[in-house]
Amino acid sequence: MRLKLFTPVFALICLALTTAAAAAGERPEALARLALSENPAESGPAVTELRAMGPSGLQILLDAHAAEIARARAGQAVNEQEWQRLSAALDAVSRQRNAYASGLYWYTDFEEAKAAAKASGKTLLSLRLLGQLDEEFSCANSRFFRTVLYANAEVSQYLREHFVLHWKSVRPAPRVTIDYGDGRKLERTVTGNSIHYILDREGQVVDALPGLYGPAAFLRALTQAETLAKQIEGKEPNKRWEALRLYHNGRIQTIARDWAADVSKTGGRVPADVVARIERRRQNPGAIQVAPLAISKRATEVDILKSITADATALEAATDISSWNKIAALHAKDVQLDKASLALITRQNSSLRADQALLARTQKNLEQYLALDTVRNDYLMRTKLHAWFATGMGGDVESFNELVYSELFKTPSTDPWLGLYTPDVYTALDGGGISRN
Repeated sequence: MRLKLFTPVFALICLALTTAAAAAGERPEALARLALSENPAESGPAVTELRAMGPSGLQILLDAHAAEIARARAGQAVNEQEWQRLSAALDAVSRQRNAYASGLYWYTDFEEAKAAAKASGKTLLSLRLLGQLDEEFSCANSRFFRTVLYANAEVSQYLREHFVLHWKSVRPAPRVTIDYGDGRKLERTVTGNSIHYILDREGQVVDALPGLYGPAAFLRALTQAETLAKQIEGKEPNKRWEALRLYHNGRIQTIARDWAADVSKTGGRVPADVVARIERRRQNPGAIQVAPLAISKRATEVDILKSITADATALEAATDISSWNKIAALHAKDVQLDKASLALITRQNSSLRADQALLARTQKNLEQYLALDTVRNDYLMRTKLHAWFATGMGGDVESFNELVYSELFKTPSTDPWLGLYTPDVYTALDGGGISRN
């Protein structure tokens, strides 16, 4: 009797549990559907919930709409109205524009990113930029990142598997609009630069990639920096500092050697003192490690930086714009665009889909631009960054980023006009052409 009395109750409990399990199982699919709803009251909360799930929330959306995303990635036709809703939902969950092409999830809360890095065992990559990564008119570098780096199949896979991603806006990206007076307008961003920081799990900077790089060069540098971050993980401060110093000092010497070789290959003349120093280091690699100790204790920080970047300074003086273009041509393989990047480019520009000759010229011009930016950023700007790291100027990412934007990018936070306005230059415009809202 007692069993019969409890049987209906037990059945109700089982039914409730089964219903709850089914609802939980359907929840991801339901969120993926609701995120594309035309009703903001439905799509908004669904997107917010998916975003709060972290990378798994983005994956739910990617999986639920895999067929449509695959067509877009391949440059095939899609239902534009439905695609606009899907693309917007993906961007909102990932916090990156054109996220359908990259599949990358970006944290915007630094503490959450650090916690995710610790939990996953991955290295932390923090992007600093002008504007926001999920808006159309972020700075030029970050727009190219989305196209030639994050959309690249090999780069996006490496980033997903090896890094926790974070971005932070340094300031808004300045925009200019040219109105032709006949209904046509041309809108662009002006000035600004971006930088990728490779951080350990405590949020301390171990390396950095300034500006734009080609895909292969970007991957190579990321791999080196990730290896360094893992090598120093958990080391006591003195050993950590020694490992950082040796790495960055070594990178300075490698860049000087590669730069000198490129100058020679393109018919330029490498200064004799640079040749002599490179040869001495080749014969005695240990000299690289003790070089900073040979500098007088009375030397200032400026003297030390000048000393360890002397080769780069001499090589810069020996490399004019014609030489830079020739050097860039030597590194064409580092900047080749893959099918995924080209599909995104043609989706952004319908005229390129209809004209293969125009697409070929555009690709050639873009790759030449990428090659020039890659070698100049690596040889010029990165040498300075390595020197700062080698002399102990790294550490906290916020203070280091202030130094980078002030001294390397020449756009200090103290200049609200980013160098685009000077009070003592007369423009013949009322108020200098300035307005404030």
